[in-house]
Amino acid sequence: MKKYIIFSFVILVSCFNTNAQQIFTLQDAITAALNKNTSLIKQQNNLASQSAAVKSAYGNLLPDLSAGGSWNWSRVTDKGGGTQIDYFGRETVLPSSQIDTRGYSLSAGGNVTLFDGLSNIANINQANNNYDAAKFDLKKLKQDIILQTTNFYFAIISNDSLLKYQDEDLKYNQELLKKIKEMQQLKMVTKADVYSQEAQTANSEVAYLQAKNNYEKAKISLLNYLSLDINSDYAYTLPGETEDTLLTDQNFNQLYQTALENRNDYQSQKLKVESSENQLTISRSGLFPTLSGNYRFSTSATSPDNLFNRKTYSVGLSLNIPIFSNWNTEYSIESSNVSLKNTNEDLQALERQIATDVKNAQLDLQTSKLQLEASKKALQSSTESWKIKKESYQVGAVTYIDLQQTYNNYLQSLYNNVQAQYNYYTKQYALLGAIGELNSK
Repeated sequence: MKKYIIFSFVILVSCFNTNAQQIFTLQDAITAALNKNTSLIKQQNNLASQSAAVKSAYGNLLPDLSAGGSWNWSRVTDKGGGTQIDYFGRETVLPSSQIDTRGYSLSAGGNVTLFDGLSNIANINQANNNYDAAKFDLKKLKQDIILQTTNFYFAIISNDSLLKYQDEDLKYNQELLKKIKEMQQLKMVTKADVYSQEAQTANSEVAYLQAKNNYEKAKISLLNYLSLDINSDYAYTLPGETEDTLLTDQNFNQLYQTALENRNDYQSQKLKVESSENQLTISRSGLFPTLSGNYRFSTSATSPDNLFNRKTYSVGLSLNIPIFSNWNTEYSIESSNVSLKNTNEDLQALERQIATDVKNAQLDLQTSKLQLEASKKALQSSTESWKIKKESYQVGAVTYIDLQQTYNNYLQSLYNNVQAQYNYYTKQYALLGAIGELNSK
Protein backbone atom coordinates (compact mmCIF):
# COMPACT_ATOMS: atom_id res chain seq x y z
CA MET A 1 0.00 0.00 0.00
CA LYS A 2 2.86 2.36 0.84
CA LYS A 3 4.57 1.66 -2.49
CA TYR A 4 1.29 2.29 -4.29
CA ILE A 5 0.87 5.71 -2.61
CA ILE A 6 4.45 6.72 -3.50
CA PHE A 7 3.96 5.61 -7.11
CA SER A 8 0.70 7.57 -7.39
CA PHE A 9 2.37 10.68 -5.97
CA VAL A 10 5.18 10.47 -8.55
CA ILE A 11 2.66 10.15 -11.37
CA LEU A 12 0.72 13.15 -10.03
CA VAL A 13 3.85 15.31 -9.82
CA SER A 14 4.82 14.32 -13.36
CA CYS A 15 1.42 15.33 -14.67
CA PHE A 16 1.59 18.62 -12.81
CA ASN A 17 5.00 19.43 -14.31
CA THR A 18 3.71 18.61 -17.78
CA ASN A 19 0.72 20.90 -17.40
CA ALA A 20 2.83 23.66 -15.87
CA GLN A 21 4.72 24.30 -19.12
CA GLN A 22 5.92 27.90 -19.18
CA ILE A 23 4.14 30.15 -21.65
CA PHE A 24 6.54 32.18 -23.81
CA THR A 25 4.63 35.09 -25.32
CA LEU A 26 5.62 37.29 -28.24
CA GLN A 27 6.37 40.10 -25.78
CA ASP A 28 8.68 37.75 -23.88
CA ALA A 29 10.50 36.91 -27.10
CA ILE A 30 10.92 40.58 -28.03
CA THR A 31 12.23 41.41 -24.56
CA ALA A 32 14.73 38.57 -24.71
CA ALA A 33 15.87 39.62 -28.18
CA LEU A 34 16.49 43.20 -27.11
CA ASN A 35 18.43 42.05 -24.05
CA LYS A 36 20.62 39.37 -25.60
CA ASN A 37 21.11 40.13 -29.28
CA THR A 38 24.84 40.23 -30.01
CA SER A 39 24.69 42.92 -32.70
CA LEU A 40 22.60 45.16 -30.46
CA ILE A 41 24.98 44.75 -27.53
CA LYS A 42 27.96 45.65 -29.74
CA GLN A 43 26.24 48.75 -31.08
CA GLN A 44 25.32 49.85 -27.56
CA ASN A 45 28.96 49.47 -26.61
CA ASN A 46 30.06 51.51 -29.63
CA LEU A 47 27.65 54.27 -28.62
CA ALA A 48 29.83 54.96 -25.58
CA SER A 49 32.76 55.85 -27.83
CA GLN A 50 30.56 58.28 -29.79
CA SER A 51 29.63 59.98 -26.53
CA ALA A 52 33.30 60.26 -25.60
CA ALA A 53 34.01 61.82 -29.01
CA VAL A 54 31.53 64.62 -28.23
CA LYS A 55 33.28 65.34 -24.94
CA SER A 56 36.64 65.34 -26.70
CA ALA A 57 35.37 67.81 -29.32
CA TYR A 58 34.30 70.26 -26.60
CA GLY A 59 37.65 69.73 -24.89
CA ASN A 60 39.46 71.12 -27.92
CA LEU A 61 38.06 74.58 -27.04
CA LEU A 62 39.71 74.50 -23.63
CA PRO A 63 43.36 75.19 -22.77
CA ASP A 64 45.45 72.13 -22.15
CA LEU A 65 47.77 71.85 -19.18
CA SER A 66 50.69 69.58 -18.43
CA ALA A 67 53.19 69.42 -15.60
CA GLY A 68 56.52 67.72 -15.23
CA GLY A 69 59.65 67.48 -13.19
CA SER A 70 63.19 66.28 -13.64
CA TRP A 71 66.23 65.26 -11.63
CA ASN A 72 69.73 64.71 -12.86
CA TRP A 73 73.11 63.84 -11.43
CA SER A 74 76.55 63.95 -13.03
CA ARG A 75 80.15 63.35 -11.84
CA VAL A 76 83.38 64.63 -13.45
CA THR A 77 86.59 62.83 -12.36
CA ASP A 78 90.05 64.09 -13.36
CA LYS A 79 93.26 62.24 -12.34
CA GLY A 80 95.20 65.50 -12.62
CA GLY A 81 98.73 66.18 -13.93
CA GLY A 82 97.56 66.69 -17.46
CA THR A 83 97.58 69.91 -19.39
CA GLN A 84 94.19 71.50 -20.04
CA ILE A 85 93.04 74.75 -21.60
CA ASP A 86 91.31 77.02 -19.06
CA TYR A 87 88.57 79.55 -19.76
CA PHE A 88 91.09 82.17 -20.75
CA GLY A 89 92.78 79.97 -23.33
CA ARG A 90 95.89 79.38 -21.31
CA GLU A 91 97.53 76.04 -20.74
CA THR A 92 97.48 74.95 -17.16
CA VAL A 93 98.19 71.84 -15.20
CA LEU A 94 95.12 70.72 -13.22
CA PRO A 95 95.27 68.80 -10.01
CA SER A 96 93.24 65.67 -9.49
CA SER A 97 89.56 66.35 -8.81
CA GLN A 98 86.08 64.84 -8.55
CA ILE A 99 83.03 67.06 -8.94
CA ASP A 100 79.41 65.90 -8.35
CA THR A 101 76.54 67.96 -9.79
CA ARG A 102 72.81 67.53 -9.05
CA GLY A 103 69.90 69.40 -10.51
CA TYR A 104 66.16 69.61 -9.79
CA SER A 105 63.42 71.26 -11.88
CA LEU A 106 59.63 71.59 -12.00
CA SER A 107 57.52 72.99 -14.85
CA ALA A 108 53.90 73.44 -15.89
CA GLY A 109 52.42 74.88 -19.05
CA GLY A 110 50.15 74.39 -22.01
CA ASN A 111 48.58 75.78 -25.16
CA VAL A 112 45.21 77.14 -26.20
CA THR A 113 43.81 77.55 -29.70
CA LEU A 114 42.29 81.00 -30.08
CA PHE A 115 41.24 80.74 -33.74
CA ASP A 116 41.50 77.91 -36.26
CA GLY A 117 39.08 78.90 -38.99
CA LEU A 118 36.04 77.63 -37.00
CA SER A 119 37.36 74.09 -37.27
CA ASN A 120 36.78 73.39 -33.56
CA ILE A 121 33.14 74.55 -33.74
CA ALA A 122 32.51 72.41 -36.80
CA ASN A 123 34.18 69.48 -35.06
CA ILE A 124 31.78 69.82 -32.11
CA ASN A 125 28.76 69.89 -34.43
CA GLN A 126 30.08 66.88 -36.33
CA ALA A 127 30.64 64.88 -33.15
CA ASN A 128 27.11 65.69 -31.93
CA ASN A 129 25.61 64.71 -35.30
CA ASN A 130 27.55 61.44 -35.36
CA TYR A 131 26.42 60.65 -31.82
CA ASP A 132 22.76 61.38 -32.59
CA ALA A 133 23.01 59.39 -35.83
CA ALA A 134 24.44 56.45 -33.89
CA LYS A 135 21.47 56.59 -31.50
CA PHE A 136 19.04 56.53 -34.44
CA ASP A 137 20.96 53.60 -35.94
CA LEU A 138 20.60 51.80 -32.62
CA LYS A 139 16.84 52.36 -32.62
CA LYS A 140 16.61 51.12 -36.22
CA LEU A 141 18.53 47.99 -35.27
CA LYS A 142 16.08 47.40 -32.42
CA GLN A 143 13.16 47.65 -34.85
CA ASP A 144 14.84 45.20 -37.23
CA ILE A 145 15.38 42.79 -34.35
CA ILE A 146 11.73 43.09 -33.28
CA LEU A 147 10.56 42.42 -36.85
CA GLN A 148 12.83 39.39 -37.20
CA THR A 149 11.68 38.09 -33.82
CA THR A 150 8.01 38.35 -34.81
CA ASN A 151 8.71 36.45 -38.03
CA PHE A 152 10.40 33.64 -36.09
CA TYR A 153 7.62 33.61 -33.49
CA PHE A 154 4.77 33.51 -36.01
CA ALA A 155 6.59 30.76 -37.89
CA ILE A 156 6.30 28.67 -34.72
CA ILE A 157 2.59 29.45 -34.41
CA SER A 158 2.05 28.57 -38.06
CA ASN A 159 3.97 25.29 -37.88
CA ASP A 160 2.22 24.42 -34.62
CA SER A 161 -1.16 24.84 -36.31
CA LEU A 162 -0.04 22.72 -39.25
CA LEU A 163 1.21 20.04 -36.86
CA LYS A 164 -2.15 19.91 -35.09
CA TYR A 165 -3.95 19.61 -38.42
CA GLN A 166 -1.56 16.86 -39.54
CA ASP A 167 -2.17 15.05 -36.26
CA GLU A 168 -5.93 15.23 -36.86
CA ASP A 169 -5.37 14.11 -40.45
CA LEU A 170 -3.36 11.09 -39.32
CA LYS A 171 -5.99 10.08 -36.76
CA TYR A 172 -8.74 10.51 -39.35
CA ASN A 173 -6.96 8.36 -41.92
CA GLN A 174 -6.18 5.67 -39.36
CA GLU A 175 -9.83 5.59 -38.29
CA LEU A 176 -11.01 5.64 -41.90
CA LEU A 177 -8.68 2.75 -42.76
CA LYS A 178 -10.21 0.76 -39.93
CA LYS A 179 -13.73 1.48 -41.18
CA ILE A 180 -12.89 0.64 -44.80
CA LYS A 181 -11.44 -2.68 -43.75
CA GLU A 182 -14.66 -3.43 -41.88
CA MET A 183 -16.73 -2.37 -44.90
CA GLN A 184 -14.59 -4.54 -47.18
CA GLN A 185 -15.22 -7.56 -44.99
CA LEU A 186 -18.92 -6.85 -45.42
CA LYS A 187 -18.39 -6.61 -49.20
CA MET A 188 -19.51 -2.95 -49.14
CA VAL A 189 -16.29 -1.69 -50.80
CA THR A 190 -13.60 -3.25 -52.95
CA LYS A 191 -10.12 -4.35 -51.92
CA ALA A 192 -8.74 -1.47 -54.00
CA ASP A 193 -10.26 1.02 -51.52
CA VAL A 194 -8.35 -0.67 -48.71
CA TYR A 195 -5.06 -0.44 -50.61
CA SER A 196 -5.69 3.20 -51.49
CA GLN A 197 -6.49 4.10 -47.92
CA GLU A 198 -3.42 2.28 -46.63
CA ALA A 199 -1.29 4.39 -48.99
CA GLN A 200 -3.14 7.51 -47.91
CA THR A 201 -2.51 6.67 -44.23
CA ALA A 202 1.18 6.09 -44.88
CA ASN A 203 1.43 9.45 -46.64
CA SER A 204 -0.37 11.05 -43.73
CA GLU A 205 2.20 9.58 -41.31
CA VAL A 206 5.03 11.03 -43.41
CA ALA A 207 3.31 14.42 -43.54
CA TYR A 208 2.85 14.35 -39.77
CA LEU A 209 6.53 13.58 -39.16
CA GLN A 210 7.56 16.37 -41.54
CA ALA A 211 5.22 18.84 -39.82
CA LYS A 212 6.65 17.86 -36.44
CA ASN A 213 10.17 18.32 -37.78
CA ASN A 214 9.31 21.77 -39.15
CA TYR A 215 7.75 22.78 -35.84
CA GLU A 216 10.84 21.73 -33.87
CA LYS A 217 13.13 23.54 -36.30
CA ALA A 218 11.04 26.71 -36.02
CA LYS A 219 11.42 26.63 -32.23
CA ILE A 220 15.17 26.09 -32.53
CA SER A 221 15.49 29.04 -34.92
CA LEU A 222 13.73 31.38 -32.50
CA LEU A 223 15.58 30.23 -29.38
CA ASN A 224 18.93 30.40 -31.16
CA TYR A 225 18.16 33.93 -32.39
CA LEU A 226 17.29 34.92 -28.82
CA SER A 227 20.52 33.34 -27.49
CA LEU A 228 18.46 30.97 -25.31
CA ASP A 229 18.87 27.26 -24.66
CA ILE A 230 17.47 25.46 -27.71
CA ASN A 231 16.36 22.60 -25.46
CA SER A 232 14.04 24.88 -23.48
CA ASP A 233 10.44 23.71 -23.54
CA TYR A 234 7.98 26.59 -23.87
CA ALA A 235 4.37 26.97 -24.89
CA TYR A 236 3.75 29.60 -27.58
CA THR A 237 0.52 31.53 -27.86
CA LEU A 238 -0.99 33.58 -30.67
CA PRO A 239 -1.30 37.26 -29.66
CA GLY A 240 -4.55 39.13 -30.11
CA GLU A 241 -5.21 40.52 -33.55
CA THR A 242 -3.58 43.87 -34.22
CA GLU A 243 -6.00 46.56 -35.32
CA ASP A 244 -4.89 47.29 -38.88
CA THR A 245 -7.68 49.69 -39.83
CA LEU A 246 -5.41 52.70 -39.36
CA LEU A 247 -2.88 51.06 -41.63
CA THR A 248 -5.11 49.85 -44.46
CA ASP A 249 -7.43 52.87 -44.53
CA GLN A 250 -4.68 55.48 -44.85
CA ASN A 251 -3.56 56.44 -48.32
CA PHE A 252 0.01 56.06 -49.47
CA ASN A 253 0.96 59.72 -49.00
CA GLN A 254 -0.11 59.65 -45.34
CA LEU A 255 1.89 56.52 -44.66
CA TYR A 256 4.90 57.90 -46.54
CA GLN A 257 4.92 61.13 -44.53
CA THR A 258 4.60 59.11 -41.33
CA ALA A 259 7.59 57.05 -42.42
CA LEU A 260 9.71 60.14 -43.13
CA GLU A 261 8.89 61.46 -39.66
CA ASN A 262 9.46 58.19 -37.80
CA ARG A 263 12.03 56.13 -39.71
CA ASN A 264 15.21 56.11 -37.65
CA ASP A 265 17.44 55.29 -40.61
CA TYR A 266 16.12 58.37 -42.43
CA GLN A 267 16.76 60.63 -39.43
CA SER A 268 20.24 59.13 -39.12
CA GLN A 269 21.00 59.78 -42.79
CA LYS A 270 19.96 63.43 -42.49
CA LEU A 271 22.38 63.83 -39.60
CA LYS A 272 25.10 62.21 -41.68
CA VAL A 273 24.52 64.86 -44.36
CA GLU A 274 24.98 67.56 -41.73
CA SER A 275 28.11 65.79 -40.53
CA SER A 276 29.50 65.91 -44.08
CA GLU A 277 28.78 69.64 -44.19
CA ASN A 278 30.73 70.04 -40.95
CA GLN A 279 33.63 68.09 -42.45
CA LEU A 280 33.67 70.52 -45.38
CA THR A 281 33.93 73.42 -42.93
CA ILE A 282 36.83 71.68 -41.19
CA SER A 283 38.60 71.19 -44.51
CA ARG A 284 38.12 74.85 -45.51
CA SER A 285 39.61 75.98 -42.21
CA GLY A 286 42.98 75.09 -43.72
CA LEU A 287 42.69 78.25 -45.81
CA PHE A 288 42.60 80.51 -42.74
CA PRO A 289 45.39 81.52 -40.34
CA THR A 290 45.49 79.95 -36.90
CA LEU A 291 46.18 81.81 -33.70
CA SER A 292 47.26 80.00 -30.55
CA GLY A 293 48.59 80.97 -27.15
CA ASN A 294 51.09 79.29 -24.84
CA TYR A 295 51.97 79.66 -21.17
CA ARG A 296 54.63 78.15 -18.97
CA PHE A 297 56.01 78.27 -15.46
CA SER A 298 59.28 76.63 -14.40
CA THR A 299 61.73 76.55 -11.52
CA SER A 300 65.08 74.82 -11.05
CA ALA A 301 67.75 74.46 -8.34
CA THR A 302 70.64 72.29 -7.25
CA SER A 303 68.75 71.16 -4.15
CA PRO A 304 65.04 70.47 -3.54
CA ASP A 305 64.71 73.10 -0.75
CA ASN A 306 65.78 75.86 -3.17
CA LEU A 307 63.40 74.94 -5.99
CA PHE A 308 61.11 77.95 -5.78
CA ASN A 309 63.83 80.52 -5.13
CA ARG A 310 64.17 81.05 -8.87
CA LYS A 311 60.95 81.18 -10.94
CA THR A 312 60.39 81.65 -14.64
CA TYR A 313 57.07 82.73 -16.18
CA SER A 314 56.32 82.91 -19.91
CA VAL A 315 53.29 83.74 -22.06
CA GLY A 316 53.24 83.92 -25.83
CA LEU A 317 51.10 84.09 -28.99
CA SER A 318 51.69 82.20 -32.19
CA LEU A 319 50.18 83.12 -35.58
CA ASN A 320 50.42 80.67 -38.44
CA ILE A 321 49.43 81.88 -41.91
CA PRO A 322 49.07 79.16 -44.57
CA ILE A 323 50.74 80.10 -47.84
CA PHE A 324 51.35 76.81 -49.63
CA SER A 325 50.41 73.39 -48.29
CA ASN A 326 51.41 71.23 -51.26
CA TRP A 327 47.76 71.18 -52.38
CA ASN A 328 46.82 69.14 -49.30
CA THR A 329 44.14 71.65 -48.31
CA GLU A 330 42.70 71.63 -51.83
CA TYR A 331 42.59 67.84 -51.76
CA SER A 332 40.88 67.84 -48.37
CA ILE A 333 38.23 70.30 -49.55
CA GLU A 334 37.55 68.33 -52.72
CA SER A 335 37.26 65.06 -50.78
CA SER A 336 34.80 66.68 -48.37
CA ASN A 337 32.75 68.01 -51.29
CA VAL A 338 32.56 64.55 -52.83
CA SER A 339 31.57 63.04 -49.49
CA LEU A 340 28.80 65.64 -49.09
CA LYS A 341 27.45 64.91 -52.58
CA ASN A 342 27.48 61.18 -51.90
CA THR A 343 25.68 61.47 -48.58
CA ASN A 344 23.03 63.67 -50.22
CA GLU A 345 22.65 61.06 -52.93
CA ASP A 346 22.30 58.37 -50.25
CA LEU A 347 19.58 60.45 -48.62
CA GLN A 348 17.62 60.73 -51.85
CA ALA A 349 18.07 57.03 -52.54
CA LEU A 350 16.79 56.25 -49.03
CA GLU A 351 13.71 58.42 -49.63
CA ARG A 352 12.95 56.38 -52.75
CA GLN A 353 13.57 53.15 -50.86
CA ILE A 354 11.26 54.20 -48.04
CA ALA A 355 8.54 54.98 -50.57
CA THR A 356 9.05 51.55 -52.10
CA ASP A 357 9.02 49.82 -48.70
CA VAL A 358 5.83 51.56 -47.62
CA LYS A 359 4.00 50.91 -50.90
CA ASN A 360 4.99 47.25 -51.02
CA ALA A 361 4.14 46.72 -47.34
CA GLN A 362 0.76 48.40 -47.78
CA LEU A 363 -0.08 46.30 -50.83
CA ASP A 364 1.09 43.13 -49.07
CA LEU A 365 -1.09 43.85 -46.05
CA GLN A 366 -4.15 44.62 -48.16
CA THR A 367 -3.60 41.47 -50.19
CA SER A 368 -2.98 39.28 -47.14
CA LYS A 369 -6.17 40.56 -45.53
CA LEU A 370 -8.21 39.66 -48.62
CA GLN A 371 -6.45 36.28 -48.83
CA LEU A 372 -7.29 35.57 -45.19
CA GLU A 373 -10.96 36.37 -45.76
CA ALA A 374 -11.01 34.24 -48.90
CA SER A 375 -9.25 31.35 -47.17
CA LYS A 376 -11.80 31.39 -44.35
CA LYS A 377 -14.66 31.14 -46.85
CA ALA A 378 -12.88 28.41 -48.80
CA LEU A 379 -12.23 26.46 -45.60
CA GLN A 380 -15.86 26.72 -44.57
CA SER A 381 -17.02 25.55 -47.98
CA SER A 382 -14.54 22.66 -48.23
CA THR A 383 -15.39 21.54 -44.69
CA GLU A 384 -19.08 21.29 -45.50
CA SER A 385 -18.35 19.49 -48.77
CA TRP A 386 -16.14 16.97 -47.04
CA LYS A 387 -18.79 16.27 -44.38
CA ILE A 388 -21.38 15.61 -47.08
CA LYS A 389 -19.05 13.35 -49.08
CA LYS A 390 -18.07 11.42 -45.94
CA GLU A 391 -21.70 10.69 -45.10
CA SER A 392 -22.41 9.76 -48.72
CA TYR A 393 -19.44 7.38 -48.86
CA GLN A 394 -20.59 5.53 -45.75
CA VAL A 395 -23.89 4.73 -47.48
CA GLY A 396 -22.20 3.91 -50.78
CA ALA A 397 -23.47 6.97 -52.67
CA VAL A 398 -20.00 8.14 -53.80
CA THR A 399 -16.74 6.43 -54.62
CA TYR A 400 -13.56 6.42 -52.57
CA ILE A 401 -11.88 8.62 -55.16
CA ASP A 402 -14.59 11.26 -54.77
CA LEU A 403 -14.20 11.10 -50.99
CA GLN A 404 -10.44 11.53 -51.12
CA GLN A 405 -10.63 14.35 -53.64
CA THR A 406 -12.99 16.25 -51.34
CA TYR A 407 -10.82 15.49 -48.33
CA ASN A 408 -7.69 16.66 -50.12
CA ASN A 409 -9.47 19.89 -50.98
CA TYR A 410 -10.33 20.27 -47.31
CA LEU A 411 -6.69 19.71 -46.27
CA GLN A 412 -5.49 22.23 -48.85
CA SER A 413 -8.00 24.77 -47.52
CA LEU A 414 -6.69 24.19 -44.00
CA TYR A 415 -3.11 24.71 -45.17
CA ASN A 416 -4.04 27.85 -47.11
CA ASN A 417 -5.86 29.27 -44.11
CA VAL A 418 -2.86 28.73 -41.83
CA GLN A 419 -0.53 30.37 -44.34
CA ALA A 420 -2.96 33.25 -44.81
CA GLN A 421 -3.07 33.86 -41.06
CA TYR A 422 0.74 33.79 -40.88
CA ASN A 423 1.05 36.23 -43.79
CA TYR A 424 -1.58 38.53 -42.33
CA TYR A 425 0.19 38.85 -39.00
CA THR A 426 3.67 39.25 -40.45
CA LYS A 427 2.53 41.83 -43.03
CA GLN A 428 1.03 43.98 -40.26
CA TYR A 429 4.37 44.09 -38.49
CA ALA A 430 6.19 44.63 -41.79
CA LEU A 431 4.12 47.74 -42.50
CA LEU A 432 4.64 49.03 -38.98
CA GLY A 433 8.36 48.58 -39.54
CA ALA A 434 8.20 50.34 -42.92
CA ILE A 435 6.60 53.46 -41.41
CA GLY A 436 8.86 53.43 -38.35
CA GLU A 437 6.19 52.69 -35.73
CA LEU A 438 7.39 49.24 -34.67
CA ASN A 439 8.48 49.24 -31.04
CA SER A 440 9.06 46.85 -28.18
CA LYS A 441 5.43 47.15 -27.00
